[in-house]
Amino acid sequence: MTAVHLLVHGRVTGVFYRASAQEVACRLDVMGWVRNRSGDCVEIHAEGDPKQLDQLIAWCRRGPAQAQVTSVDQEWVDPEELTSFEIR
Repeated sequence: MTAVHLLVHGRVTGVFYRASAQEVACRLDVMGWVRNRSGDCVEIHAEGDPKQLDQLIAWCRRGPAQAQVTSVDQEWVDPEELTSFEIR
């Protein structure tokens, strides 16, 4: 299992980014969490198979239809061995 920490910047709050990220993560069988941060930023911690994480990261660079992602900061981290994907 691998884990990644993401900070997604741009117009990502108020556009259902967190709920959409949770839906995509669950479809990909990725565990973790997503939350809003101050300054038009969403933070994501995701754990799973590297192939599924790559698919989630690719989705995060686009986001849902109303989002306007300007950048994604990515850092590979140690897994927390989570068992679900939740909105915090």
